[in-house]
Amino acid sequence: MRINKYISLTGYCSRRETDRLIDAKRITINGKTCVPGDSVEPGDTVLIDHKPIPMKEESIYLAFYKPVGITCTAQKLVKDNIIDYINFPTRVFPVGRLDKASEGLILLTNDGDIVNKMMRSENNHQKEYIVTVDKSINSDFIKGMSNGVKILSTITNPCIVTKIDEHVFSIILTQGLNRQIRRMCKVLGYKVVRLQRVRIMNITSEHLEVGQWRYLTDEELSCLKNTLK
Repeated sequence: MRINKYISLTGYCSRRETDRLIDAKRITINGKTCVPGDSVEPGDTVLIDHKPIPMKEESIYLAFYKPVGITCTAQKLVKDNIIDYINFPTRVFPVGRLDKASEGLILLTNDGDIVNKMMRSENNHQKEYIVTVDKSINSDFIKGMSNGVKILSTITNPCIVTKIDEHVFSIILTQGLNRQIRRMCKVLGYKVVRLQRVRIMNITSEHLEVGQWRYLTDEELSCLKNTLK
């Protein structure tokens, strides 16, 4: 079994985070420093920072309303990282990212398996945002955003865009391009003033204040897992 899959199944961290640990030479297999692509056989001794991987803890699933200025990374050396901010008593890590300048819903968990499934299907599940821009929204803007905009050497997928008021619209994406909404608006001559993520798949930020977190309900978790099957 590939080392990144092996470690993610222990619940210690995701495959992506495992790759970072490998690059930092923090993982050994039978005393030998791990390199990308290494595999683990039954009976092998895998250590992280010269210590055994902790036993898998009870799975934790959190919905968190990220404030502006917090960086979505599990790397503790990064100033204002999301892990230090939330200060959860056991190890969790964010599912995906939300720009430092943006706010809103992000999920955190210690379940590496569900992280891998969500990251693999990132271009299939819905994420909804409320966006405030610097000038009046017109029909050309709504049409352009809906039909697709050329950014990062590609055309964004068609999406659902709804005008809320003169400077505010909602947008539902099924893509995860870097700073996608900000780049799309810029191409069409608009600047994003505020960007809030309010929904990821079936989970919403409703009833969460800025900086607050809550556990996912059994119903939310069941629906999420069924969607990711």
